[in-house]
Amino acid sequence: MRTVIALTGTLALSLTAGCAQGGAAGAGADTVTYWLWDANQLPAYQACAKGFQKENPGLKVKITQMGWNDYWTKLTASFIAGTQPDVFTDHIQKFGQFADLKVLEPLDDLGIDPADYQAGLADNWTGQDGHRYGAPKDWDTVALFYNRKLTEKAGLTAGQLDDLSWNPEDGGTFEKAVAHLTVDRNGKRGDEPGFDRHHVKVYGLASGGGGDGDGQTTWSSFAASAGWTYTDKKRWGTEYRYDSKTFQSTVKWFFGLAKKGYMAPLTDYSEGANPANAQLASGKAATALDGAWMISTYYGFKDLKVGTAVTPAGPTGRRATMMNGLADSVTKNARNKQGALRWVKYLSSDKCQKKVGSYGIVFPATPAGTEAAVAAYRKKGYDVSAFTDPVADKKDFTTFSFPITNYAADVYALMHPAMQAVYGNGKPVSSLDQTNDQINLILDQ
Repeated sequence: MRTVIALTGTLALSLTAGCAQGGAAGAGADTVTYWLWDANQLPAYQACAKGFQKENPGLKVKITQMGWNDYWTKLTASFIAGTQPDVFTDHIQKFGQFADLKVLEPLDDLGIDPADYQAGLADNWTGQDGHRYGAPKDWDTVALFYNRKLTEKAGLTAGQLDDLSWNPEDGGTFEKAVAHLTVDRNGKRGDEPGFDRHHVKVYGLASGGGGDGDGQTTWSSFAASAGWTYTDKKRWGTEYRYDSKTFQSTVKWFFGLAKKGYMAPLTDYSEGANPANAQLASGKAATALDGAWMISTYYGFKDLKVGTAVTPAGPTGRRATMMNGLADSVTKNARNKQGALRWVKYLSSDKCQKKVGSYGIVFPATPAGTEAAVAAYRKKGYDVSAFTDPVADKKDFTTFSFPITNYAADVYALMHPAMQAVYGNGKPVSSLDQTNDQINLILDQ
């Protein structure tokens, strides 16, 4: 999951004092070092590296891949030690803090035109100082994966699942569907008399955790389709809105699904051991909200017949999904600065993006790259329209970004336990008022 893991305050402060000259250890002057976290994408970028090296004789690209959690820990440590890579895959909630700490190289001279990429992707990587710090890499949206064996057994068609709606009062047709898909140990469905919510065999909806401060694959689509926004501004907001009645009514309803027995409890969720995809594949849950980066994982389960549906329409009448976009950033003290800039320019070009798209792992940032990905997915037999339609259809869908503000790590540190408490410990949603005040106090510094 692409939710942000917090940098500690001491490490963040250390960055400004510890950015020594040097670059990644063991790299020669003719080498560009590049870090990424997704093992599934490694072959595609190795192919791009070959193309780049062919066009740039004398330059080599050394790629290092590591797991999500290790990635950010080691990247932070590398900035402190002065062993940072020349180029790394950046996350939208990280770059603001990195830019503020002066560890990123501005990319203004690369000639990146926002019009060459999916709408909004390039704009998100401009810092408060007006400089660009990321070259668009790829994008993703969120949709509803479902176990076709279980939905068909429940008598729910693909068309019905693709046409759900919700509201915070009674949950709408979405809650009705989730309830009907829920089955207790005695075979009673969630919408039948005698249903035992304390002994559930199959949950209608998998648990994706508490959602922290972004709710990417949990409550975000519902909150946005109710008209809520994270902050007072689209980018670089100065006030969060977790105290909003709209937000709190959405969260109360969403986590209330677990109280009714329709959604797996927080104790069933573990990002490492039992994420939403594992719950769906094991038959523990019938549906799961998840991101496009997980398409190959869901379709790759041997015994799972998977389907996908768009997120349900909300009280505004529109459907909503977070559209996150990654980028490639160059470090300020890159050992091979000029080679790094040329590599990032190549990474953001149609030539590389179409190559990445042809692997059918992610949706690259350029339209041509996206088209290549859709074709590759189609060749594999994967229907990805639930992820691409929201980007193409601006009439019926709303796409929105991660909240882009200062102090993202502090927001995570406060919202992670707060949302866990609401979901898992029965704390009232009104408790988020205090958390919101604490966050806004930090932003006001």
